[in-house]
Amino acid sequence: MTIKKAHSVLKQYFGYDSFRPQQEEIISEVLSGRDTVVLMPTGGGKSICYQVPAIVSDGIAIVVSPLIALMQDQVEGLLGNGVRAAFINSSQSGQENTQILHRAVDGELDILYVSPEKILSQEFAPMLSQLDISLFAVDEAHCISSWGHDFRPEYTKLAFLKEKFPKIPMIALTATADKVTRRDIEDKLGLINPARFIASFDRPNLSLRVEPGRNRIKVITDWVLARPSQSGIIYCLSRKSTEQVAAKLKEKGIMTGFYHAGMGPPFRTKVQQDFIRDDIQVICATIAFGMGIDKSNIRWVIHYNLPKNLEGYYQEIGRAGRDGVESETLLFYSYGDVIQLQGFIEDSGQPEIGMQKLERMQQYANAKICRRRVLLGYFSEYPQEDCGNCDICHDPPETIDGTILAQKALSAMARLKESVGMNILIDVLRGSSRRDITQMGYHKIKTYGAGADLPRRDWQEYLLQMLDQGLFEIAYDQGSSLKLTDLGREVLTAQRPVELVRRTLPKKRQAANPKKSDKVGDKPVDEPLFKRLKALRKKIADKKGIPPYIVFHDSTLKQMATQFPANQTQMRNISGIGERKLALYGDRFIHEILQFLQETGKEDSSNTPESEKKSSKGNRSQVVSGHRLRSGHSTMDEEKGKAFWERNKPTENKKRKKVPKEKKPPTQLLTYQLHKEGKSVDQICWIRNLKENTIYGHLISIYLNGEKEIDIFNFLAVEELKEILEAIRDRG
Repeated sequence: MTIKKAHSVLKQYFGYDSFRPQQEEIISEVLSGRDTVVLMPTGGGKSICYQVPAIVSDGIAIVVSPLIALMQDQVEGLLGNGVRAAFINSSQSGQENTQILHRAVDGELDILYVSPEKILSQEFAPMLSQLDISLFAVDEAHCISSWGHDFRPEYTKLAFLKEKFPKIPMIALTATADKVTRRDIEDKLGLINPARFIASFDRPNLSLRVEPGRNRIKVITDWVLARPSQSGIIYCLSRKSTEQVAAKLKEKGIMTGFYHAGMGPPFRTKVQQDFIRDDIQVICATIAFGMGIDKSNIRWVIHYNLPKNLEGYYQEIGRAGRDGVESETLLFYSYGDVIQLQGFIEDSGQPEIGMQKLERMQQYANAKICRRRVLLGYFSEYPQEDCGNCDICHDPPETIDGTILAQKALSAMARLKESVGMNILIDVLRGSSRRDITQMGYHKIKTYGAGADLPRRDWQEYLLQMLDQGLFEIAYDQGSSLKLTDLGREVLTAQRPVELVRRTLPKKRQAANPKKSDKVGDKPVDEPLFKRLKALRKKIADKKGIPPYIVFHDSTLKQMATQFPANQTQMRNISGIGERKLALYGDRFIHEILQFLQETGKEDSSNTPESEKKSSKGNRSQVVSGHRLRSGHSTMDEEKGKAFWERNKPTENKKRKKVPKEKKPPTQLLTYQLHKEGKSVDQICWIRNLKENTIYGHLISIYLNGEKEIDIFNFLAVEELKEILEAIRDRG
């Protein structure tokens, strides 16, 4: 179970040449048998962290997952990659679940997804002892914590897994968890000395924008019409809003569906499948939609209303751009939304925590500094540079040197022993004579009244900016007291300056237009080819009854539309293409690319070094008119072919007789010259404006005449040589 084998599995099944940051280290810990906690953003590659160890290890991995849609999506993707996977949940009949369980007991599965309710059930829990379990994975692990944004009581009972199977490693994974929730995950799952991995929460491919909640329908309509080929989600606070917004967009001719918990299961399933399979462009939904849906080509997410906390907001915007391609987010903010959310929170089981988290959400919407720094700061990640990809960075406000202000606040915080909340801190800074201030003796500290020259509202805003910059944290589990961070201590000891945004009225900002350029690396994406590849993907997916992204992700198609892979070797170099997908779909996409190049008159020079272009041997394997043609192999392929022929050729084989020389017309010489320059048959057709059969006729004539050297091994594969040899043996 070496990491070398894990690399092999990654390439064979998932089509990736290398792991993303931290994945290899996480997999090493899991394979060593150690419990592990993983915090990784949506689209960051969490599933690879347990799927690869599951395939590498003997036995079966049990994955606890909270949503049926999440399981179905993951299993469908794994099966498409050739992995032995299945799920057990309430969407299947008892007989189906029993059959899957028998397959698991018989060792026919590598990964089994199970809902928390099912794994706790009387009929399933005893069966665990009959399985050869390699590891437990608890996905969406934040659901175990009452401090998390999606608490689920059944998750708290999963501790029995560690009690019953203490030697089997467990990996807990989530995309959204603050410090309090992280501690809860470890404690309530009973993890033993876990390795902890906190990947960057940054999603630099997502642009961030907040707009006032005015004229929302018009802004959204203009937004969608400006992005006619892009899939997107519009999150709404109420069921009624989802239907109203969807109706307005339909009036404009936009393919739109709506989704909420009040719909019957068949209707929810239908609209979800239509969206996943690109049959509708936009879905208007409540937060009931989207968790675990691995649709890679969602290009934007709009929040019609303010979310109730930053964890939920972060998870929801993370459904855009899962493939790493540039994507957009837009949040509408109005005080009316705040009032409505406060009403919901007051009726919840934890109103105090809910109100505090709503305040942080408002602070993000009202931010005067880089929004990404605010968002990341909530998850205890403090970038020192602005992102350049949010509305604040595009239209930066005026800043001041806030070092002295910050030092006053941080000094007061330290002298108050980091035991008070923001309101009391402001009262102390402003020199309030309130009874509770004097009773606690806070009026005796050195910084009492040090900020009396600023009004309360200014202090509130500046403190929020300091919070967003990571100078202190809020300990929600300790009465929301303010705690200094290492960065704050550096500021306090004059080791680091602080910039603050001057408090002014916000400027009116314009809605973002879609980016005009699209690149993969340094190369531009050929948009017409990209559209054709998407159409081919859709055709294949519809025929197989699967979502298009199960065939290939958008990012994979974009690489094809920049590199123009013309043979299977070049296809293997495209990220996201494993051996099974190469076998299933490779030739069809190669054929589509070559057809596009022929029709448009473009030559594929983007992935061929100059030295190879000038060589007499090309390196393109083509599919033309449904037949595989070899306009050139690499030297290794050619040598293998010749060696194969020498080993297997019939003993009575005679050398080819030369046909009497005849004067060849100039047109054949021109074809031959282009062939010697390394041009493929397709390329010669384009250059000479002649049909394929004519070019082959020229080359065959030259070969038979024997005057010019043409190596037939440039046109044949070993498999074709085998067929030829069999025919010779059969027929002489």
